[in-house]
Amino acid sequence: MADDSDSGFQAGRTALVVRVPEAEPSVGRWRERCDPSARAGVPAHITVLFPFLHEGRIDASVSSALADVLGGHPAFDLRFERCGRLPGVLHLVPEPDTRLRRLTEAIAGRWPEAPPYGGRHAEIVPHLTIAQGQEDAVLEEIEADLAGRLPFTARVSSVALIVHDGTKWQERASFPLGG
Repeated sequence: MADDSDSGFQAGRTALVVRVPEAEPSVGRWRERCDPSARAGVPAHITVLFPFLHEGRIDASVSSALADVLGGHPAFDLRFERCGRLPGVLHLVPEPDTRLRRLTEAIAGRWPEAPPYGGRHAEIVPHLTIAQGQEDAVLEEIEADLAGRLPFTARVSSVALIVHDGTKWQERASFPLGG
């Protein structure tokens, strides 16, 4: 959840993410050290939509609608071959990213009151954050380390709804993608 600072971790805040457990061996130690979301309990992931609806708004009808929207999209594979940079963020670039963008667009289209990145950025840039707010020398060290750990492939077959409880992010539900 790039450009998410600790202040963005408010109780009841939710996000929709694609877990990428295949990334943990490569980026886990760096994320734990350099990404506040990792320290707050979020696994290696690509954000589909943050912030989503407040936890108090997520009921059976919202869960059913999420299942319908996400079930209409097929599972797919991603390849991670390189790092990229956004302002203040080092990340892995998922390729191709078209299906990730479509997931975000579909959910934001269904819930226009929850635009991607809270409406702060016009472009959807799928990415797996490794580090935020670090000096360039640290980012260069991370990139050099990752050069020998890439590429890898990940299967995307579900989207998780995670909720911040005031201390940590926890998974509340998982929605499978279509077959």
